[in-house]
Amino acid sequence: MSDSQQRGGLDRRHFLQAALFAGAGLATQPLQALAANVARQPFANGDRDLVSYPQKRPLMLITTRPPHLETPFEVFNESLLTPNDAFFVRYHLANLPTRIDPATYRLRVHGQVRQALDLDLAALKALGEPVEVIAVNQCSGNSRGYFEPRVFGAQLGHGSMGNARWVGLPLRTLLNHAGVLDSARQVTFRGLDQPVLPATPSMTKAIDVEHALSAEPLIAWSMNGEDLPFLNGYPLRLVLPGYFGTYWIKHLSEIEVIDHEFDGFFMQKAYRVPDNDCQCLPAGSALGASRPIGRLPVRSFVTSLREGQTLQQGQNQALRGIAFDGGSGIRSVEISDDGGRNWQPTQLGEALGNYSFREWRTDWRPRQRGVIHLLVRAHNARGETQPAEPTWNPGGYARHSIEALPLHII
Repeated sequence: MSDSQQRGGLDRRHFLQAALFAGAGLATQPLQALAANVARQPFANGDRDLVSYPQKRPLMLITTRPPHLETPFEVFNESLLTPNDAFFVRYHLANLPTRIDPATYRLRVHGQVRQALDLDLAALKALGEPVEVIAVNQCSGNSRGYFEPRVFGAQLGHGSMGNARWVGLPLRTLLNHAGVLDSARQVTFRGLDQPVLPATPSMTKAIDVEHALSAEPLIAWSMNGEDLPFLNGYPLRLVLPGYFGTYWIKHLSEIEVIDHEFDGFFMQKAYRVPDNDCQCLPAGSALGASRPIGRLPVRSFVTSLREGQTLQQGQNQALRGIAFDGGSGIRSVEISDDGGRNWQPTQLGEALGNYSFREWRTDWRPRQRGVIHLLVRAHNARGETQPAEPTWNPGGYARHSIEALPLHII
């Protein structure tokens, strides 16, 4: 079979897969997902329907239009790589594509460049050798439901994150092919999802040109060895390792190089954090001086136990969990069962790269009966660690304090 025949077969297969989403009602009405069960988050109004969407196992439903699905937390104990069918889904605009024909799909590059580009998938992939990175994509509002006092926005548990093996073309390869002019200051990114109402701003994100031309950003077409799932950005998405998911534009269709600081809503109004080291304010304060949210802070979780689980006093527990940060890498992880007075070291697992989840393991025996809170904290290679007390900001963004897992010991 010729290469063109093989590509044609793949194109037809992908087109048929995309057509299934149209049949499921992605654009015409609230998604026709099938409720499988109910998951309960440990905060007010925390009941979530578990629903099955195309290419997805049952996930926690946050909103139907646009689709917003959260990963049940037990998935993170299955593997360091989050399965594609369990990876969270987050859209901002309800007018999202339901059909994408790879034969006609184009990526446009224009603005402050010597040569504007209008590339199909084959032409894009022919620009250079593909590269691979394992990286965490975490929603800026992950864990927002735990904020006290409560803040506006989707009340998320800890499941709006995932770790995957991404393959694609370095963004700088594409930009170098276009030829970035000396006048360039930022690079903006848009996808195929569009506002329903004319007054709604487009989901456009921007990064500085120096970042765009660094080794980190990737235009990815593969996720864990397969084409991107439709709801995770098929056929192309921007991957920005170490940065919050608000920048990871799905169904990427347009890249513009500009000679000024981008003033769009999702950079200048939304997804902003207090302009200080902790990205925090006294609880209940209004946002004053701010900056766009950026890199992931250091964070860790226990994954092998669930909240409120009952354990036997003195019985050994083989604990497991994950830690990650914005790219410096995890140096150590510790646990405490006495309120943080004493900390027990854990053993780190294989490093899959500085942008990936890092596994940790240890053995632990509960020492006293009653309700205890098992604490976990991580330290990264830059010497940063998690704050002992939860921090607060009006957007409910970037929570990364030490997590306290309540357990019943009998």
